[in-house]
Amino acid sequence: MKKSIYVKDIQAGQKVADTFLVAEKSLAFSQKGSPYLNLKLKDKTGEMEAKIWENALEWDKLFKKGDIISLVGRALSYRNALQLSVLEVSKTDEGELDISNYFPTAAVDNETMFSELLTFVDKVEDTHLRALLDLFFRDEAIAGRFRNAPAAKGFHHVYIGGLLEHTLSVVRLLDMVADHYRGSINRDLLLAGGLLHDIGKIQEFTYQRLIDYSDEGRLIGHIVIGLEMLDEKIATLPDFLPQLALELRHLILSHHGTLEFGSPKRPKTVEALIVHFIDDLDAKVNAFQGFIENSSDEESSWTPFHRLFERYIYKGK
Repeated sequence: MKKSIYVKDIQAGQKVADTFLVAEKSLAFSQKGSPYLNLKLKDKTGEMEAKIWENALEWDKLFKKGDIISLVGRALSYRNALQLSVLEVSKTDEGELDISNYFPTAAVDNETMFSELLTFVDKVEDTHLRALLDLFFRDEAIAGRFRNAPAAKGFHHVYIGGLLEHTLSVVRLLDMVADHYRGSINRDLLLAGGLLHDIGKIQEFTYQRLIDYSDEGRLIGHIVIGLEMLDEKIATLPDFLPQLALELRHLILSHHGTLEFGSPKRPKTVEALIVHFIDDLDAKVNAFQGFIENSSDEESSWTPFHRLFERYIYKGK
């Protein structure tokens, strides 16, 4: 069964009859007490809000979050955002569907990106750091998860391969920064920190169908998970220099920059400071770009209000 229309192509006023992944679902009640369903529908091109106003209690029993449903509805513009008013719903035989149509993925093939990532591993000249990086990225159990994991649940690089794409982008930028500052920083430590700063995210998220936090992700978080993974690998390298381990551990602990954003420590080395700002830059640029691309109002030069950035974003003319 082929999809006939994707989220990115839906226009206000259009009748829509197709299949979508149910990313979110909740039952609510109007001011008059009438039940309705709030949905977030998704495919590989994006997501959109949807409402079921009629027979909500009946439809609520038919499907759940994570299901792929077939629906008929009408696209409407509501508060400068596209919304689907759903009129009919039925379950689908997922055996007849191409599941890849419903899950956003990185724009570049994962194997291509991972091959480039390994060239940066090979650039690291310090034998201790190189041995450590090989333990991570030449281990297929880790590398396989790293190639497919998202970088976040709802802010930046929120798709299969997002973690790899983000890490590769960060390391490319760090390599350029290292050239700019030359002898005043430790290039090998900078690259190793960039490669490993988000390694804990391979355990922080589940992403078999919908991206969500694992129990470990909610209870511990990727910074501490990453530090535990790092310590475990370093323990297998008896000659690893304690001072080098200390600085690399600090870099992972401080890469979110401030206590309020989850870092147990603020950056206190030049390398940690650079990794923090490059990581933050890459995440926010991706979030800006994604929000602009998913803005459905083609007549406006501005996106809807972004709650996390607390601003409208200018799309240009």
